Amino acid sequence: MQKMVCEKDIIPFIEDVYSIRQEATVLEIGCGSAGVLSAFLESGHKGFGVDLEDNSLNYASERLAEYIESKQLTLINRDIYSVDFERDFHIKFDIIILKDVIEHIPEQEKLLRKMQSFLAPSGVLFLGFPPWQMPFGGHQQMCGSKILSHLPYFHLLPVPVYKGILKTFKEGTEHLCELKETGISIERLEKLAKKTGYKIINKGFYFINPIYKYKFNIKALKEPSLFSSIPYVRNFYTTCAYYLLK
Repeated sequence: MQKMVCEKDIIPFIEDVYSIRQEATVLEIGCGSAGVLSAFLESGHKGFGVDLEDNSLNYASERLAEYIESKQLTLINRDIYSVDFERDFHIKFDIIILKDVIEHIPEQEKLLRKMQSFLAPSGVLFLGFPPWQMPFGGHQQMCGSKILSHLPYFHLLPVPVYKGILKTFKEGTEHLCELKETGISIERLEKLAKKTGYKIINKGFYFINPIYKYKFNIKALKEPSLFSSIPYVRNFYTTCAYYLLK
């Protein structure tokens, strides 16, 4: 699923403004089972994936063993702040991918600044994320309750009310409530990009997230500029935002 999204949507979005050379090196932060990276690997690019989740990386290691054996793929089970790619691997990256990751990071400005030390001089940073205010920006689709998993916008309620609803339905509150602190809006991302010295070279907004094609068999739908240009309001109907920073 992630591989198909990368092939059909992410790579074309990047290539719209940035030429990916054959020798490009690609880093994905929060790579999970490395589905996104596998699309780059199949195109012959060298990939690095970093994630703290053991099970996901173990699965990726088994599924992509041939790329690991050939040294085309390196998977790292560590905190990104503890990795020094230039010192340990003598490498900087042409492309860094953060897909559905930035909204989980407490210190987003710190992470964006850290990425600068990983990028090659002409490298780019791709970010894909659901704006916090969108119908399911609280990731409530993860809830065990069918009612809550299909209930839009209730994550925007005040914390005491939100926690009370989760507890009533016997849902864990820690992870979902953390997202109320880390969830990011379009405006916040653009402000952070400017503050940390990045230039936005491409962006795209979707009424219907491209991954929904594979999750729910619903075709992706981009927003016309009339809708994507409305500050703040656009966060409530944009299910996915793509950014390419340099």
